[in-house]
Amino acid sequence: MISIYRLKPRFQRLLRPAVRRLFEYGITANQVTLSACLASLLVAVLVALFADHRWLFALIPLWMLLRMALNAVDGMLAREFGQKSRLGAYLNELTDVVADSALYLPFALLPGVSPLWVGLVILLAVISEYAGVLGPMIGASRRYDGPMGKSDRALCFGVLGAGVASGWLPLDWIDWLLMLMVLLLLATLYNRIRQGLAEVAGQPVNE
Repeated sequence: MISIYRLKPRFQRLLRPAVRRLFEYGITANQVTLSACLASLLVAVLVALFADHRWLFALIPLWMLLRMALNAVDGMLAREFGQKSRLGAYLNELTDVVADSALYLPFALLPGVSPLWVGLVILLAVISEYAGVLGPMIGASRRYDGPMGKSDRALCFGVLGAGVASGWLPLDWIDWLLMLMVLLLLATLYNRIRQGLAEVAGQPVNE
């Protein structure tokens, strides 16, 4: 299944020298994870408080890009520098859900955008991530199947934020785009369950 997540190994290769430097400075994976979540909340609060200043929505794509890098960094610190921990596993999953939800919410404050669709995207995003995490509970791997995984959602909301900030995206289009995201999230949920079950059953899994 097509997903931006498949580009992650290439992205990690670009970041590896910087990750090594962070390790040398004593920065830990959990510190990066918590810092990224806190910064996400601050960005979300700032945009929400001043949602009438549309240019502030440009912070969302800028931060999404940096946050994707930080998400890769904390994972590399954990795997490649012996910083894996049970606490880190919890923090990695929980902070992603919290940060994503916070960054999506400001769009519900835009005129002409239905909070219902924003809320439904958030709900299905949480459920789809939960479905991915459930993979190991049935003997499968942690599932990242698309078409609307974390990285894909980051791209979508980054584009929405850039469109709002620039004025190039009519606000009455956003609900339709959110509806499309809902459909893609439902497909993601289905794929993660189906592929997890297929993996356990020893059937071919489409990566």
